[in-house]
Amino acid sequence: MTRWTPDPTFYPSPREAVTAPTEKLAYVAAFDRAASRPDAIVVLDTDPDSPEYGRVVGWTDLPYVGDELHHFGWNACSSALCPTAPHPHVERRYLIVPGLRSSRIHVLDTQPDPRQPQIVKVIGAEELAKRAGYSRPHTVHCGLDGIYLSALGGADGEEGPGGIAILDHTTFEVRGAWEADRGPQFLAYDVWWHLTQDVLVTSEWGTPSMIEDGIIGELLLGRRYGHAIHFWDLAKRRHVQRVDLGDAYQMPLELRPAHDPTKSYGFVGVVISVEDLSASIWLWHRDGDGWAVTRVIDIPAEPADPADLPDLLKPFGAVPPLVTDIDLSVDDRFLYVSCWGTGELRQYDVSDPLHPVQTGSVHLGGIVRRSAHPSAPDEPLAGGPQMVEVSRDGRRVYVSNSLYGAWDDQFYPDGVGAWLAKLDVDVDTGGLTPDERFFPHGDEFRGLRVHQTRLQGGDASSDSYCFP
Repeated sequence: MTRWTPDPTFYPSPREAVTAPTEKLAYVAAFDRAASRPDAIVVLDTDPDSPEYGRVVGWTDLPYVGDELHHFGWNACSSALCPTAPHPHVERRYLIVPGLRSSRIHVLDTQPDPRQPQIVKVIGAEELAKRAGYSRPHTVHCGLDGIYLSALGGADGEEGPGGIAILDHTTFEVRGAWEADRGPQFLAYDVWWHLTQDVLVTSEWGTPSMIEDGIIGELLLGRRYGHAIHFWDLAKRRHVQRVDLGDAYQMPLELRPAHDPTKSYGFVGVVISVEDLSASIWLWHRDGDGWAVTRVIDIPAEPADPADLPDLLKPFGAVPPLVTDIDLSVDDRFLYVSCWGTGELRQYDVSDPLHPVQTGSVHLGGIVRRSAHPSAPDEPLAGGPQMVEVSRDGRRVYVSNSLYGAWDDQFYPDGVGAWLAKLDVDVDTGGLTPDERFFPHGDEFRGLRVHQTRLQGGDASSDSYCFP
């Protein structure tokens, strides 16, 4: 795992990362909602000059059932080139793949054959609970001093608090809980940082009982899900500030800090407002010696005939956008916002972070729309753009359609299917165009649902940088 020279997929700055070679493969988490067969990591060919472009070219079944793969990440990335990193010669080689329901963590080696990742280690739920006091592992990020793994539940599935576990870069053993002083933080979801400023940021969803059977209406209308983000001293591992968005704004999930390490801002997506079913994007930024948030994008719900809506939405007569993922291009210019409920991917120019301008939109799926892909115009799609991944050069965006098993069933009760699409980006003026040659779907995923995508060599949401 240790090299004498830095991994060539590492870049000291986002400017250099944008010039990286085009990805040839994509790794996709696929899961069996019935938990009757193993989940899998699926490998797609993303090389447009390949005869297998847009096809499944690799498949690795996990050893157990019931994992529900969700988010996963690389063991190492460009943060290894930071001046304080103790391990500059690690490789971007291993995929760290948690099971959100099982609390197992799988380590897959993408060498020597990147198309056939091999399982080299499985960390059981009992080890995560014993060493870190957590369960329901969710998000993986490669940090300076270890692999950061957010978790939603306490030990053995207890209600909390959720938090961050640290895995060793070399052995992948669970070192322990990251927090030295968590202050008022209890709910957990995503974790990101401003590395050169010693600032870590976390967001909130809910405890295991609040999420595993889907959205609970009483909790949502009672404003019980997360509605704050937290700021931490990264070096001291101590809570610094809780910033409340207001309890109407339920579930601030995905965090996307600026890639430029000299900047002190980032975006967080809010799933839903209980007052009008809208979704929103907020900007966190410095406010004197502390931090503040400003709502910079509102996306309204769309009126709909109750007869066309799932039971959960019939009383409201509207489709909520349900912003469940966002992604920021490496040059910090374009923000991508997935509206899983309405079946839309939006693109915003955020060169001025306080004043985003919408520059693109593509409809695929949607609770009511069921917009088809241009390569299959007679096939209405269920689900919608959900997990979003952007190539390092910003020219390609990949979207998959499943959110979380229990949510899929609530909002798409007739079935969510399985599909993944690639969109081409006009990097000069903005705009998105579906690639008609790249649309793996249906039987290609062997009955599994597809969630997060990671790109070979890195992508917009896997790396952080210490040089501007």
